Amino acid sequence: MTLPRPRLSLHLLGLSLAMPALHSLAQDSITLAPVQVSEAYSEGYQAREAAVGGWQPAPLLDTPASIAVFSEQLLADRQVRKLSEVLQSDASVGESYAPIGYYENFNVRGFELNAASSYKINGQTIAGEQNVALENKQQVELLKGLSGLQSGVSEPGGLINYVTKRPEDVRTVTVSSNEQGERYIATDLGGWFGSERQFGLRANLAHEDIRSYVDHADGKRDFASLAFDWQINPDAVLQLDAEYQQREQRSVPGYQLLGGNSLPHGIDPHDRLAYQHWANPVTIDSLNLGGRFEYRFSDNWTGSVSASRSKVVIDDYSSFAWGSSEGAYFSEAGDYDIYDYRSPDDTRRTDEAQGALNGRFDTLGMGHELTIGASAQRRTLDQRPYFNEWIGSGNIYQQTPALEPSEKTPGHSTRRLDSRQYGIFASDRISFNEQWQTVLGARLVRLDEKTFAEDGSPGRHTRDYQLLPNAALIYKPRPDISLYTSYSKGLSSGGTAPWFATNTAEILAPTLSHQLEVGIKRDWQRLSLSAALFQLRQAYQYSQPDGAGNFTYVQQGQQKNIGLELGASGWLTSNLQINASAAAIRARVKNSGTADYEDHQALNVPNFRAAIQADYSLPIPGLALLGGARYSASKYANQAGTVEVGSYAVVDLGSRYSTKVGGYDTVLRLMVDNVFDKRYWRDAGEYLGDGYLFQGAPRTARVSASVSF
Repeated sequence: MTLPRPRLSLHLLGLSLAMPALHSLAQDSITLAPVQVSEAYSEGYQAREAAVGGWQPAPLLDTPASIAVFSEQLLADRQVRKLSEVLQSDASVGESYAPIGYYENFNVRGFELNAASSYKINGQTIAGEQNVALENKQQVELLKGLSGLQSGVSEPGGLINYVTKRPEDVRTVTVSSNEQGERYIATDLGGWFGSERQFGLRANLAHEDIRSYVDHADGKRDFASLAFDWQINPDAVLQLDAEYQQREQRSVPGYQLLGGNSLPHGIDPHDRLAYQHWANPVTIDSLNLGGRFEYRFSDNWTGSVSASRSKVVIDDYSSFAWGSSEGAYFSEAGDYDIYDYRSPDDTRRTDEAQGALNGRFDTLGMGHELTIGASAQRRTLDQRPYFNEWIGSGNIYQQTPALEPSEKTPGHSTRRLDSRQYGIFASDRISFNEQWQTVLGARLVRLDEKTFAEDGSPGRHTRDYQLLPNAALIYKPRPDISLYTSYSKGLSSGGTAPWFATNTAEILAPTLSHQLEVGIKRDWQRLSLSAALFQLRQAYQYSQPDGAGNFTYVQQGQQKNIGLELGASGWLTSNLQINASAAAIRARVKNSGTADYEDHQALNVPNFRAAIQADYSLPIPGLALLGGARYSASKYANQAGTVEVGSYAVVDLGSRYSTKVGGYDTVLRLMVDNVFDKRYWRDAGEYLGDGYLFQGAPRTARVSASVSF
């Protein structure tokens, strides 16, 4: 529950603050402006609002974009720890180099997200080279498609926004384990204090001894977060967030094609390639800070300022499997080379500030909801020159031999990237009558980006101005149905040339993208339904072969993806709720200059996916059955489209039991993923120009207990 301002909700305070504060103020004979109380987050899997589509939480029905929301209950029932476990519930999303023990990345609508720009917390950009903790998250929001108006430089696939929990009276302890003996404990503590309960705090703490199903891939994680709300007066609210996480886990290398043209077979998902006892876990330290102040000038006008900092430091000392004597792939017999890879003190930082003014007014018989504002962002990358030293060989069907580490040491840290982005933006929702609306907006982006070589010498310096327009037309034949069509333009960061390219480590110039979308949404009783048809276009970036064994990383040609998305979330009956989606995508490359890469489905993008999560309440009080299934059609594992990984279907089953133990509310959960122990390749994409194959998890089980005091 929240305490919203009239017409424009603050979405910052709980009902536990609202009622005592209003009572106290009434005793002092102070007359307040009228307010109304509304739900910010509905219970269950259905969500009616999201902030990722704009600058403030808005009804999904009135947002002309395809948005998926993963609610707090769905996150709890799935017992998720990582974003990959969340996003597998949406059919538009696939993994794109998300190895165990490393930070994850994804593709949405067939385009890869970018760790530098595709991830936010409470609408503020973070460094995405981290596995963001979920203990303090109220929900996870996914905007599918272009987000240039909302965030400036971003990838065409989509944008992910984590929404943090706000202060409320809560005292909960959760413990969990899995069949490998994992030990996990988390606490969620919060409350309101002050003479008028105007101050709110919420703290989340977690410790996890990670026990992976992959041999020699265990680790640990520690997390702490604090959320602070201050209702300064009835019109002003300050909100602060801080979270820190240290995660250590041995990373698990991917497989590669045998001989460059066939899939490995008979692989045990428990095996870890290239294991050496002296290799250290990958350590990722992440700090995310955010603050927001919002002031209500009148019933119709509010202003806000926000600022954030996100810093990630990665230390990677791994034994890594890559290539063979035959080339940049494993040999036909399964032989592979083993490397001592060291990249310590890889530091990425993003600082961002934004101010916005929101208002409602009528003119010429039309209603306006106007947002105007400005933003500034700085992103830096500091790295020590890494090395990747060959130390020996192994075979995927044999135990890895013990090898000696390299005696080399990495160099000194240097600045590799300094990117500054400034923007001014405006968006106006114009209501002509009860049926017709239009949303017109644009962001003017100024990008000033400098790259540097490993020795610190200057590289590319890009100065660019781009106007990123966004326009949508909405028709509502009845209050619970919305039809829309939209056009948007985006600006994306250029890719980085892989190590084997003639222009090694070069960061290419930013590139433009365009999107057309039509969709329909309906809120039917307690069920939300949606359908969207889209077309996305972006310049194609890849390592172009010259026919003589050399490659140059270029922007040439275009990738165009056309797709249809379907979604349903909410209650089918009084006992059964679902979160379901399906996506059909046609992804093609044209005019790249390399004929083998064209006229077939793009790498790692199946032409169809479907997913469903379900919760069925049994006649036994407090007991519910949980289940899920996901399906993926086959997809190509190389750019030429000559090797294909097969389709797969995975089924999950579990249960939830709510009861009282010793007078305290207690929730017990059991979830078994991949019940039938299906073997499949979940990820067949590229990373830094190299192709990798990652298997899906075998049958795994996790049990948890949450007690509220």
